[in-house]
Amino acid sequence: MASPGLQQRIEASFALQGLMRVIEARITEVEPGRCVIEAPFRKTLTQQHGYLHAGVLTTLADNACGYAALSLLPPGQEVLTAELKVNFLRPARGVLAIARAEVLKPGRTLTVARAEVWMRMEDGAETLCAAMQATLVPSLTQ
Repeated sequence: MASPGLQQRIEASFALQGLMRVIEARITEVEPGRCVIEAPFRKTLTQQHGYLHAGVLTTLADNACGYAALSLLPPGQEVLTAELKVNFLRPARGVLAIARAEVLKPGRTLTVARAEVWMRMEDGAETLCAAMQATLVPSLTQ
């Protein structure tokens, strides 16, 4: 069960990220141990072959993992990514990138989360383009 104010706390933190505004990302779902972040495909975010840039996919997955982990922490704590591994599985093309993350193992010192980044096509079909595993550490807010 979500703690009172979880959605507002996560959205307030998310709003502080300038890069998320640049890529027009938004949180569409957050619950304890889970987070979904979406961003529209835009030509200004592509690499030289016209696919959504790997940096954008990584950013979405990293943020989704981070907020999935943060959703399990009490107010007054934050998380930082200590390590991540991403596999790019297919070229990222479509109309919307969707990063779905979940915590695999919460912890006081280390939390492990995973994310998948899917691309939604115009017809609504989705293709898995990237998979990430991340290790996150709690930190106090500054």
